[in-house]
Amino acid sequence: MPMSQRPLVLIVDDNAENLTVLGELLQPLYQVRAANGGERALQLVQLEPRPDLVLLDVMMPGLDGFAVLEALRADPATADVPVIFVTALGATDDEERGLKHGAVDYLTKPVRPTVLLARVATHIELRRARAYLQDRNLALEAEVARRMQENERIRDISMHALARLAETRDNETGFHLVRTREYVRLLADELREQGMFPAELDAASADLMVRSAALHDIGKVGIPDRILHKQGKLDADEWEIMKTHARLGADAIIQAEHDSGAGMGMDYLRFAKQIALSHHERWDGSGYPQGLAGEAIPLAARLMALADVFDALTCKRVYKSAWTHEAARDLIIRERGCHFDARVVDAFLARYDVFCAVASKLRDETDDAPIA
Repeated sequence: MPMSQRPLVLIVDDNAENLTVLGELLQPLYQVRAANGGERALQLVQLEPRPDLVLLDVMMPGLDGFAVLEALRADPATADVPVIFVTALGATDDEERGLKHGAVDYLTKPVRPTVLLARVATHIELRRARAYLQDRNLALEAEVARRMQENERIRDISMHALARLAETRDNETGFHLVRTREYVRLLADELREQGMFPAELDAASADLMVRSAALHDIGKVGIPDRILHKQGKLDADEWEIMKTHARLGADAIIQAEHDSGAGMGMDYLRFAKQIALSHHERWDGSGYPQGLAGEAIPLAARLMALADVFDALTCKRVYKSAWTHEAARDLIIRERGCHFDARVVDAFLARYDVFCAVASKLRDETDDAPIA
């Protein structure tokens, strides 16, 4: 209700004389509607504008005041409208009953005008104050939500920009980041649908894993160009240097946390560190940089490992041609329980057709026709 509009009071009483007296008292200050019974009151309360307060007689034929109050409180549209009981009853039990059922006040007949007007004014102002606070709270909640969304967008853009920066120095160009992110999403969704890893893979964690996937190769910014851009197979020494990109990436994220003063508690970077450091670990312990095995490898890194391998196999690189989707699938099956967590492989197979659809839709223009 606009603050400039006079408040509306609904008076309910089966006695016409009482309605007249109450109306004459209230009309100089308020808009007034009158109902001569409970049934009529419930009809009038639905009309717009709805009343800001109800003065309700208790003893009425048909629906008495208690029944009317119960109906008002049961309807979400009128549940917060303040109700003052006005009655000739003086019994304490009746007063307590009314207050327990949601009345805000209780006046006895004959009504004293100054008391009535003071009580009505008080409860209307309280309702206006509550409405104002509710509107302010809603506005504040909306602003907080907007700023959180804005912060999330800034975070995602920053993470993606860093990943793109790393990618510009690597052979993996085009849609690699987008594809691998979608592959991680598919694996996480399938595992969640299967009820796997419930403690680790709730909706929020799955979303952060997907968002963090773009930073998996951030550490390649620290690899010399002569190795990163070599046209051919790396020798043993070069390969050892290349493998340091996993540690370099995780260390860079950790250092960025420290430099920002955020410490080590930022959830959205927790998975980024895990993925950057451990996406080249293997289930059987033969991976790098730590030689982790089995469950010791963070789940986010296990998802990224399969996503990265599928993408590497099915896309052209300077040192290899693209494989067919079927050939990549067959290798992943062979590596089930060796390179990859068997449960992650099973999730991949369940979503294999979607993997292929993503790979085809986001195929790099530079890719040749795949080979078997």
